[in-house]
Amino acid sequence: MNSLNPSSAADLIIHPRWVVPVSPSGQVLTHHSVIVTDGRIAGIVPTDEAQDIQATEHLSLPSQVLLPGLINAHGHSPMTLLRGVADDAPLMTWLQDHIWPLEAEFVSEAFVRDGTDLALLDLMMGGTTTFSDMYFFPDVTAQRTDIAGLRAQLVFPVIDVATAWASNSETCLEKGLALRDEYRDHALIQVGIGAHSTYSVTATTLQKIATLINELDAPLQIHLHETQSEVATALETHGERPISLLNRLGLLGPRTQCVHMTALSDDDIELLTNSNSHVIHCPRSNMKLASGISPVDRLIKAGVNVALGTDGAASNNRLNMLAEMQMAALLAKLESMEATALPATAALEAATLGGARALGLEGTIGSIEPGKAADLIALDLSQSHTQPLNNVISHIVYATNGTELTHSWVAGQALVRDGQPLTLAPDDIVERAARWPEKFKAYQASIDLTGNHLS
Repeated sequence: MNSLNPSSAADLIIHPRWVVPVSPSGQVLTHHSVIVTDGRIAGIVPTDEAQDIQATEHLSLPSQVLLPGLINAHGHSPMTLLRGVADDAPLMTWLQDHIWPLEAEFVSEAFVRDGTDLALLDLMMGGTTTFSDMYFFPDVTAQRTDIAGLRAQLVFPVIDVATAWASNSETCLEKGLALRDEYRDHALIQVGIGAHSTYSVTATTLQKIATLINELDAPLQIHLHETQSEVATALETHGERPISLLNRLGLLGPRTQCVHMTALSDDDIELLTNSNSHVIHCPRSNMKLASGISPVDRLIKAGVNVALGTDGAASNNRLNMLAEMQMAALLAKLESMEATALPATAALEAATLGGARALGLEGTIGSIEPGKAADLIALDLSQSHTQPLNNVISHIVYATNGTELTHSWVAGQALVRDGQPLTLAPDDIVERAARWPEKFKAYQASIDLTGNHLS
């Protein structure tokens, strides 16, 4: 478990109370230390041995568990500014009557900058070290993410309507591919394609995307089978289910990340299994919008890789992967009526290694193993709600509430230390975010008076 050259000094050796490496599944190491050199995990050794290894820093975390950083596999970061503006409405009402009109009026580089910064703070302090994002002005999101030091997959949005960022799908592709070229060699940021959905992107555009992902070996993320209504409309309009359309166009495969996936038949699951496509499960958002429940237990038993995402804060309302893990585990039991469905170990894997697999990064992140990047988090389990310590992994999944994070690293770079973010300025971020609600309220009041809504 140790690949450190004995003659060389480590950059950092972390001495936590427990190490949960995720691979092998269910393992909990006590009194072991993790050695970090050049941004990578050099070894995991008993703490007694690690104390004698030369290092720039030895960090003792006597009440903490060390985990791989959490991976939020789907979200819309700038929409954090829309948190709470249209709660308790079904999906299409939420989108058409509230979210889309506000976005049409306000989305800009400034909106994306302020919303992304707020999201990055929420993500970082909740234990996320890698996130996937689909939103307009992805160049701004990339710049802010680079400053924060998080790892990201940015899937530029492709949609067949004019937006503040692009006039049509062709422009989306032109701008997005230019961004992909710009970040081609970036150590932490990869750029993929984000087809919004089969109902907002034409088959012609989807065919172009199929060609591109094959030529570029690029990841594809798409909202798919989010509701039963979406599937029924597709059948009525086009005579085939959305996933069948993707399969016919050659869009399913190991690069493909299908988000939501609540309305699934056995044939749909077979398509996912045979194509090695991934499912991104967003349990809290799906519940809040009453969109449906992804059959996670059936998917996993069929051999489908399942990752977790929060979706945007406008429909969640948090970007906290600890909460998402808990909800995923509980919801799987309710959906399947099996208490054994998605146990704590499997939920933790979905939030780490499952996310890494979906993003094509399983060789780099998702578990604490020698050679992988040192993307790590430490949670303090000394609080009353995580006592007594009968089962460490159970407590991580079922008992944490998001206040436990004390430390975070990405590629060995410290992002949070002693509960304080090092690369973000919370006061400035919150102050900028606080200016937006008055703008929203003034606009909403004006359209309420006229009776007209943007579409």
